Amino acid sequence: MQKIYHLSTCDTCKRIIKELALPSTYLFQDIKKTPIDQKHLEELKGMSGSYQALFNKRARLYKERALGEQTLAEEDYKRLILEHYTFLKRPVIVNKEQVFIGNSKKVVAQAKISIQNNQNT
Repeated sequence: MQKIYHLSTCDTCKRIIKELALPSTYLFQDIKKTPIDQKHLEELKGMSGSYQALFNKRARLYKERALGEQTLAEEDYKRLILEHYTFLKRPVIVNKEQVFIGNSKKVVAQAKISIQNNQNT
């Protein structure tokens, strides 16, 4: 699967998508218009190792609900991501069997290499 979970209104997501120059084989899912479902979230969890790895601690709701003061378990992360799109760290880039989560320079660079390698094979 080649897919990117993003927000179409997010300037950072737009910049990263442009920088990656994704091939036409990629599916784009705007998580605000089409929230991630349980099946796909579980697939991402399997690839990333945990729901926590997919969780956005910078979300406004994270601060508003004082979630940082609570001890969250994996099921809590899963429930929150399914509850509201802002809890999914973004973008999430799936390139075949690899997943790249977030917008750090290191993650984006790794995704770029992976995508280019797949185009060259």
